[in-house]
Amino acid sequence: MSSRIMIRRYEEYAYVLDYLPFPPPSLTMKIKWRGPIVQAIGEEYFMLLELAPKPDASFSLGERVFIGKGEREKIDHVIRRITYDELTPTAKDELPRVVEKIVESNEARFVRFFNEAPPLTTRMHSLELLRGVGKKLLWEILRERERKPFESFEDIRKRTRLSDPKKAIVERILEELQGEEKYYLFVKWKQRRV
Repeated sequence: MSSRIMIRRYEEYAYVLDYLPFPPPSLTMKIKWRGPIVQAIGEEYFMLLELAPKPDASFSLGERVFIGKGEREKIDHVIRRITYDELTPTAKDELPRVVEKIVESNEARFVRFFNEAPPLTTRMHSLELLRGVGKKLLWEILRERERKPFESFEDIRKRTRLSDPKKAIVERILEELQGEEKYYLFVKWKQRRV
């Protein structure tokens, strides 16, 4: 008998990447949904989703919509999770701007990552998964956070040689969304056993 528990993750809010009022038949047959579709990315776990909008709802690219439990204003239900490859060209084009918007509006969460990120193995630290962070810069970041926790992206930039911490986070999220990484820091793909 296994003592592992399944943890299910749900998004509360998502950002619109594309709105398809008339999805192609190839897509609607695959998912057995006949209405309009919103492609979106979740705010907390960066899940890529297809959503069923409520009748007469209108959307703008980059708009934040509530998809959690309870009364939803614009979204009827979540249709399914999708992969990066299933995004429309418009959604793929919008994705970097939306991820940057999510990171900017949740700066404290990502600064906390710089303050609390643990080693992955005895030879690799999770901070090294950020583009531009090698061993030398890693040790600089670790020394600085030990001395005093970072307070903002600007504080990280001033106290270390990492020129753009926000950009490093955004790039890592975009890499993880493409689904070919060995380690995932920000994107939660599946249920996880503990």
